[in-house]
Amino acid sequence: MMMISVHSSGQPRMKTVSKGTLDGGHGVVAYHYGKQAALALWGSGPGFGMDANMLLAWHKYGGGKDLLQKLYQSIGANVVSFLYGPMPTQPLGWFKKPVVKVEDFQGLKFRTVGISIDVFTGLGAAVNALPGGEIVAALDRGLLDAAEFNNASSDRALGFPDVSKICMLQSFHQNAEQFEILFNKTKYDALPDQMKAIISNASEAASQDMAWKAVDRYSKDYVEMQTVDKVKFYKTPDAILKRQLEIYDDVVTKKKAENPLFKEVIESQIAFAERVTRWEQDTLANRRIAFDHYFGRDGVAKEL
Repeated sequence: MMMISVHSSGQPRMKTVSKGTLDGGHGVVAYHYGKQAALALWGSGPGFGMDANMLLAWHKYGGGKDLLQKLYQSIGANVVSFLYGPMPTQPLGWFKKPVVKVEDFQGLKFRTVGISIDVFTGLGAAVNALPGGEIVAALDRGLLDAAEFNNASSDRALGFPDVSKICMLQSFHQNAEQFEILFNKTKYDALPDQMKAIISNASEAASQDMAWKAVDRYSKDYVEMQTVDKVKFYKTPDAILKRQLEIYDDVVTKKKAENPLFKEVIESQIAFAERVTRWEQDTLANRRIAFDHYFGRDGVAKEL
C-alpha cells in the first residue's frame, strides 16, 4: 500500500518523496524553484501566450515531460511526476487599495513564489515567499501589504476576504500553472505495468474533471465574495501587465545565460507556443463579443 502525502509546501514534500519516507505527494512544481530555477517554468510566468491547458499539451506532446524528468535528475530527485489540473489565470493579488500604476509596487511588502519572486522584485516590491497557510495572518498583522495565492475558491477558503476587500484580477505572473502528483521513482518502477497505466489514466481523468469543477466552483466563489464578503474586484491595468512581461523577459535572459537547462526548457516552450498560440488566435472567435451581446456591461442576461 502506498502512503500518499497531500502536503504542498514544496521542497520538503519533494525531499520526503525522493527519500522514500513517503511513497507520493501532491503540490505544484513552482515550489521547487529554490532547488532548480527551471522547475518554476511549469507555472510561473506568462506561458508565452499559452493558457494552462496548452502548457499541459506542451508537457505531454511537446517534450516537456522528458525535460521535467531531466530537471529532477539534475538535482538528484528520485521521483516520477504526473502533471494535471490546469489552473485558470491567477489574480494579481489582494491589496489594501487598488494598484493603478507600476510605481504603486515600490516598497510594497508582497508575497509570491517561483519566478514571480523575480518579477515582483523587478516591479519594486519587497517579496516574501511565505507558505500558503501563513499568508492571511501576515496580512492581518501588517507583515505583508499585499499577497497572491491562487484562485477565488482557495483564496476564499484561506480567509483573504477577512483581511482584505480589494482583489486585482488578471496577471502574467502565474498565467499557466497546474498541479503535480509525485511518486518515489524506486517504488513506482516496482509497480506492475497495469498499475502504472491505471495511475497515468487516473491522473488524466482527474485533470479534466478538476478543470470542469474549477469553472463551476471558482465562478460561484467569485460571485459570493462580491455579494456576501463585499470584496471589490478590479482589473489590473494594462501598463502593469506589459511591465510584467518586460521584467519576465529580463529574468529569462539572465537565467538562460547561467543555467543551460533553463535555456533548454524556455526554447522548447517558445517553439511550441509560437505554433499553438498562432493557431488559437487565428481560429477562435473573441468570446468577449458574445459575452457583451448576451450579458452586456452590467452582466444582466438579455431576454431571448
